[in-house]
Amino acid sequence: MRRYGIRRRCNFIHKLRSLWLLLPLLVALRTEVVRAQANAQGSVAQQFQQLNDAMANAQAQIEESQRQLREVRRRLAALQAQMEGSQSNTPTLPADSQNAVSPPSSNNTTATYAAEIQDIRERQSIQESQIATQEQTKVESESKYPVKITGLLLFNGFVNTNAVDIPATPTVAIPGSGSTGATVRQTVLGFDAHGPHLFGAHSYANLRVDFDGSPQSVAPVGIYNGYYNNGTLLRLRTAHAGLQWDHTEAYFSFDRPILSPDSPTSLTAVAVPALAWSGNLWAWNPQLGVNHDLAFFGSHDLRLQAALIDVGDPPLSPVLPSTTTPAVMPPSTAEQSRRPGVETRIAMLGSNTHEDGNHLGIGGYFAPHLTPFGKRFDSWAGTMDARLVLPAHLELSGSAYRGLGLGGLGAGGYKDYVSRMDPDTNGYYIRPLDDIGGWAQLKEKLSERLELNAAFGIDNVFAGELRRYAIPGGTIYQNLARNRTYTGNVIYSPTAYLLFSLEYRHLDSSPVLGSSVGANVIGLAAGYKF
Repeated sequence: MRRYGIRRRCNFIHKLRSLWLLLPLLVALRTEVVRAQANAQGSVAQQFQQLNDAMANAQAQIEESQRQLREVRRRLAALQAQMEGSQSNTPTLPADSQNAVSPPSSNNTTATYAAEIQDIRERQSIQESQIATQEQTKVESESKYPVKITGLLLFNGFVNTNAVDIPATPTVAIPGSGSTGATVRQTVLGFDAHGPHLFGAHSYANLRVDFDGSPQSVAPVGIYNGYYNNGTLLRLRTAHAGLQWDHTEAYFSFDRPILSPDSPTSLTAVAVPALAWSGNLWAWNPQLGVNHDLAFFGSHDLRLQAALIDVGDPPLSPVLPSTTTPAVMPPSTAEQSRRPGVETRIAMLGSNTHEDGNHLGIGGYFAPHLTPFGKRFDSWAGTMDARLVLPAHLELSGSAYRGLGLGGLGAGGYKDYVSRMDPDTNGYYIRPLDDIGGWAQLKEKLSERLELNAAFGIDNVFAGELRRYAIPGGTIYQNLARNRTYTGNVIYSPTAYLLFSLEYRHLDSSPVLGSSVGANVIGLAAGYKF
């Protein structure tokens, strides 16, 4: 019994000792908790302090580099003066004596000085380069936010075996002889800017212009200028501005419709994108929209897009006969309806690299119109687009559509509708044109410097609807029912800033009256990116 009591006492003492040993650990844990809370409270202040320290360190490094440069220059001047002094104090010996006796110490000293001077010059060159990088001139904007100038200086040569609508940027073949020439008007100039943060989002803006504009009064009907051409060479291409959060973006833009996010690759078709009017819905229009990405599964996202669009009139738009020139630019048929167009798109993104990864999307478009003849119609479209990254460095992309009155989006045979006057009543009949088309491209990236592209596109207006309104002897645009383009090119980029391309294109244009017309186009492009 006594032993049992002693044993219980020993067990109690042993447990007490264990608790005593755990006491420092509990105190340490409590200290860490308090420290973590203090760190959390001071994290914002520390971030500001770290930012200030980083700026101070950068300024100190610049000042230290300048000080070292001054010291290097001083040492270089001193060494040069010392060498000149040693050379002047050295007695001149006869030629025989110099050949007979060679002072090794003098030669070693001269060699040492030369090596030191060479080393100093190398360090001076490196430090001057570093200082020039720190002090290089930046583009300054009124808002003081950074602005970057980008662009593509592009030379294009072309050979057209038969007549086309626009020799440098052909989209339609017409009867007649061919042409050969060159142009630099497809050169593109861009401005990119980043602005302040607002509502937790960063703001941005960018602008692209080229030199392919023409005066509206003399421009060929194939040039899609809309109302944004200023009558000179300079032409507005695209513009964007918006607020971007982690998964949401609100913006306004002047660009291709959201229904058609991709475009075939070409360096000879830049002013008018490749396969334009042959299945590529490319026409630039003002838009106000929002994008939102939802996590779908794994690395996939679901992108929801919606936008209001002010769709312009196509190049061939019938107008009422008038003997006087209007004093102001008339509104488009969509603007006369006084209601904006609407477009939506839902896409599944195949990876986190949304710009280069897989995607599959479907879209819809609707826009009311009021013609100058007092007739109303609604244009609409259903679309599907896809990009698939395949094995062996292959990539397949394309888009398809079916709709009504799609001239303002870059389809419909250059027209939304056709019209005809009743000779008995002098009234006008109009017919919005049903349309179907699309394009596909296969890309092969042989390396980072070399790629091959092959594409086909078609835009097909329903001939049965157009035939009743066809004009005998009319232009190719008035009677155009189907336009097809086959193209293939090779693009070589020896550096990140130089581009060269050779492209072949075949145009096949079919009017509703008469036979089809074809033309072969051979294009050469050389560009410098900056």
